[in-house]
Amino acid sequence: MKIDFDRIAETAQRYEPEMSRFLRDMIAIPSESAQEGPLVERIQQEMEAVGFDRIQIDAMGNIYGFIGQGEHLIAMDAHIDTVGVGNPDNWKVNPYQGMEDDQVIMGRGASDQEGGLASLVYAGKMIKELGLDDDYTLVITGTVQEEDCDGLCWDMILKNDWLKPEFVVSTEPTNGKIYRGHRGRMEIRVTTTGVSAHGSAPERGDNAIYKMGPILQDLEALHTRLKDHDFLGKGSLTVSEIFYSSPSRCAVADGCSISIDRRLTWGETAESALREIRELPSVKRAQAQVELYSYSRPSWKGLALEAESYFPTWLIEEDHPVTQTLIDTYRGLFREEPVVDKWTFSTNGVAIMGRHGVPCIGFGPGHEEEAHAPNEKTWKKELVQACAMYAAIPLMYVQKMNGEAQS
Repeated sequence: MKIDFDRIAETAQRYEPEMSRFLRDMIAIPSESAQEGPLVERIQQEMEAVGFDRIQIDAMGNIYGFIGQGEHLIAMDAHIDTVGVGNPDNWKVNPYQGMEDDQVIMGRGASDQEGGLASLVYAGKMIKELGLDDDYTLVITGTVQEEDCDGLCWDMILKNDWLKPEFVVSTEPTNGKIYRGHRGRMEIRVTTTGVSAHGSAPERGDNAIYKMGPILQDLEALHTRLKDHDFLGKGSLTVSEIFYSSPSRCAVADGCSISIDRRLTWGETAESALREIRELPSVKRAQAQVELYSYSRPSWKGLALEAESYFPTWLIEEDHPVTQTLIDTYRGLFREEPVVDKWTFSTNGVAIMGRHGVPCIGFGPGHEEEAHAPNEKTWKKELVQACAMYAAIPLMYVQKMNGEAQS
C-alpha cells in the first residue's frame, strides 16, 4: 500500500482544533511528578473517545493506549508530569488556565511535554480513520515521574517485560527536528567532614567548609578537561548546590556538601566520572566522600521504586533503520530534508536505549528552551506536523522491514 502523505497531512490539519482543546484540558490539570492521577483519568477519557482498541494503567500509574494487533510492536512515549510553575510573578497568564491564539498555546506543560501526548492521541485516531493499520501494534505511553527521575518509568516497564517494543519514538520537544540521542547525566554529592569548635577559637576545630574550597577549584578546572564528541558534544560539570552543618553561626562548621550536575558524553560512564572526582588531589587531601544521589518516591498509585541518579548517554546511528524511517516519513510529508540533531537535556531515552538497548528516536512538538520556563508555550503548527508524523511512522517502518519501496 502506497502511503498517501498528502491525505495524512490534510487530516492532521483538520484535527488541530481537537488537539488544541485536549492540550488545553491537560494544561488545566496540575500534574507534577507523583501527582498525575487526575491527568491520567482525563487522558483515558480522550483515548476512549477517539477509539483506541485497548487502554490500561499499570501499577506505577503509566497509561497505555493500544492501536492494532499486528506483530511489530512500536511504542511512542510522552511523559505527562510537569515541573512546578516557579515564581508566578514571572508568568503573563495563569500557568494552568493558559492562553491560546491562532498560533500558540501557553501554559505549564505545553512544550514539556503534554503537547506530544495530544499529537499522539490524535495520531491514533488518524490511523484508524485512514486505514493506516498494518502488521503492527502501536502503543502510546503516557509515562509518569520523568521530571523527578528520567527513565524510571521505562526502566520498570522493560525490566518487567510489560512491553517489548522494536523501537520507541520519544515525543519530547525537538522543534520539528529529528533527534537521535543526548548526553547522559549524574547527580553527585561530595561531602567533607570536620570538627566543630567555638568560633572565637577556630584553631581548636577543623573547618569542613575550608576543606571544600580547594575541591571547588579543582572541579572548575576538571570541567575544562572532560571528553568531547563530534555529535553529542562535550561532557560538562557544574556545582549546583552547597550545604553545611554547624552547631551555630558562632562555631566552626563540622560538615559541608555540594551537589554536582555532571553531563556525560559518549565514552564516559558513571564509574569513570566518579573516579575523576575521587582522584582530584583536593578530594584525596580532604578524604571527601564522593557518591551518587538516589531517588525513591511513591508514584501517584503508591508504588515506590528506588534508583541511582545515573542516567546513561545514548545515541542511535543515523543509518539505523529507525532513524531512516523517520527521515523518509518527514521527506514524504513535508517535501524537504529534516534536520537531524540531538537534545541538550535528558529524556526517558536514558532507560529505553541507554540502559536496555531498545532503539529510541525523537520527534516532538515544542521547543527545548520552553521547558521549565515561565510562559511556556507550544505551536499549533508543530502539533499538526507531529500528529502526521506519528500516524505515518508505523506503516513506513513495517514497509521498510518488508522491503516495500515508496515512490
